[in-house]
Amino acid sequence: MNIDQTVAAAIAALNLGEHISFDALTQAIEHQRGRRIQVSELKELGEYDGLCALLFYAQDRDLILHAHSDSQLHTQQFILHEFAHIILGHCDDDGTSHDLSALDGLLPDIPASVRSRALARSDLTSEQEIAAESLADILAARIRGSAFADTSYTEIFG
Repeated sequence: MNIDQTVAAAIAALNLGEHISFDALTQAIEHQRGRRIQVSELKELGEYDGLCALLFYAQDRDLILHAHSDSQLHTQQFILHEFAHIILGHCDDDGTSHDLSALDGLLPDIPASVRSRALARSDLTSEQEIAAESLADILAARIRGSAFADTSYTEIFG
């Protein structure tokens, strides 16, 4: 299956319709996975090798830590990209190891093996990264389209 087909199948499996809200998307992913998603800003994150977000999997929840951005849309894109990894099932440890010493001070309470799994997708040209960014872009467009449709309806019909 190619990336476009993979992304289309993932969107169809969510069964959200053409226009969605960020909250509805979050709830759909939580329902699909049977666990909650916790999203938190970690201002220091962007100071380390340009990282925008990290995704961690625990037994009871998925945790997304994202860098600070003055743009709400930019922050949303960070989160949607990590949502896309969850939706696409990129949750398995591929055994890749990285030099994570730069993050030891930033995430001292998270074991190195867990940090390694979270950062295993550092190759931005991999099929997984391309698929995740493609899905994130589609989700962002649908969220924006929904917000525009809601605003237009309200403006016209009150």
